[in-house]
Amino acid sequence: MVVRPLLRAVIMGPPGSGKGTVASRIIKHFGMKHLSSGDMLRDNMQKKTEVGTLAKSYIDEGRLIPDDIMTQLMLNELKHLAEYNWLLDGFPRTVAQAEALDKECQVDTVIDLDVPFETIQCRLTARWIHPASGRVYNLEFSPPKVQGIDDITGEPLVQRDDDKPETVTKRLQAYDVQTKPVLDYYRKKGLLKSFSGTETNKIWPHIYAFLRTKLPDVSQKDATTPR
Repeated sequence: MVVRPLLRAVIMGPPGSGKGTVASRIIKHFGMKHLSSGDMLRDNMQKKTEVGTLAKSYIDEGRLIPDDIMTQLMLNELKHLAEYNWLLDGFPRTVAQAEALDKECQVDTVIDLDVPFETIQCRLTARWIHPASGRVYNLEFSPPKVQGIDDITGEPLVQRDDDKPETVTKRLQAYDVQTKPVLDYYRKKGLLKSFSGTETNKIWPHIYAFLRTKLPDVSQKDATTPR
């Protein structure tokens, strides 16, 4: 029996690029352990761990969490996943974080979702929510029956601050400035695999085919029609 080497992957993409959807499909089909920096931060802040408390102090002041804190948080967790295939999401975000990760683990591939900023801007700014229930509407794909009104309660919909056009522009610019050097870092190492497109469902089959060359599909559904 051939024992496959473990796969250590990173997924990257700007906010609104469909990263969460793609990551969940990768986990479902390939059984990788998913490690999201956002989830880890929330968990540590909730549990009031030393790292969590420190991270919260930066977030409360509207400052970026320093590289060493993020690195400590993620590398501590990766120690528990030494025997698994894993997918990192939201880390590394800077070249310093990527270099620190390299000293501890060998990354095998970096999946980059290359979605045009204009597409993301339209996608995010079209999103409105019903605050009480959390119901999400998208003016392009799933609009409410009456503009600005929740279908079920008739109450007004709101746009989250994060989804307002000026905020979306700032978030995308910040991603570009902070993360472009990380993409270049992995490109030079020959590890970057970019998947371009405007729709997650059209990008996904290419990502699936690429990962199938490295791992078996462990999901129960017919592997010829990945969803």
